[in-house]
Amino acid sequence: MNKSRETRVASKKTEPRNRLNIVPANIQNEFGVCGWILTILSYLLIFVTLPISACMCIKVVQEYERAVIFRLGRLMPGGAKGPGIFFIVPCIDTYRKVDLRVLSFEVPPQEILSKDSVTVAVDAVVYFRISNATISVTNVEDAARSTKLLAQTTLRNILGTKTLAEMLSDREAISHQMQNTLDEATEPWGVKVERVEVKDVRLPVQLQRAMAAEAEAAREARAKVIVAEGEQKASRALKEAAEVIAESPSALQLRYLQTLNSISDIKGTYFVQKIINYIYSAEKNSTIIFPFPIDLLSTFLQRPAAKV
Repeated sequence: MNKSRETRVASKKTEPRNRLNIVPANIQNEFGVCGWILTILSYLLIFVTLPISACMCIKVVQEYERAVIFRLGRLMPGGAKGPGIFFIVPCIDTYRKVDLRVLSFEVPPQEILSKDSVTVAVDAVVYFRISNATISVTNVEDAARSTKLLAQTTLRNILGTKTLAEMLSDREAISHQMQNTLDEATEPWGVKVERVEVKDVRLPVQLQRAMAAEAEAAREARAKVIVAEGEQKASRALKEAAEVIAESPSALQLRYLQTLNSISDIKGTYFVQKIINYIYSAEKNSTIIFPFPIDLLSTFLQRPAAKV
């Protein structure tokens, strides 16, 4: 007795699953007496009203469409019809066309609290298609709408476990994770998720200003380091040049001539007139320094030796 009760309970539990999977072998035998009477009357009406009824019986679906036919509320055997011509009985048959092309929709911006407690607004685009027309009609009321709602919740659940840095840098990984999750969840609905793309991650204005200030401070720090490294290299080069000049007095004279050449970029009398204008100009208070080699005065500064 207990075993029989357990088998009955198990059969009741598996009954909804069998209804979802729909085994078409015994569909014709489940119409009952009324169903068969209506079917026979419908066929008689079609024959009586020929050829007018042929226009109502012949239907066409495109290459990218399939037609799911129901007769007296029950799914017809053979699965979805199409592409091309198929026949229906107007009085007892109803059908629904299903588009198999890739469809897309935008996930509205979702306010998400990241793992590091930052509020961001993220939106995405989902591309999907119907992989099984029969299941998409029998197992879910509106496959596209259900997929859209599921995409919103999936986007929140996945991004809620990510930090702000991961959201900004690992968009491709987030898209793949979201695609796999949606594809697994929508498989019983006959939906195949082809691609998911995260469009934009909008940050609060205050956070944008803080990040901009941080980036500017980092750039200034790098600039100071570069300037310091340049000064260090320049000081080393000056030290080496000073050592070379100290070893050769003639090199010091050549350096002196190069300095005069760089100062006197304008030659001739115009250079002298320019110097005079600088000296007697009342508007410009400038000091002109002329380098003069002390070595030339060394001969004059030498004192004669004291006579004994």
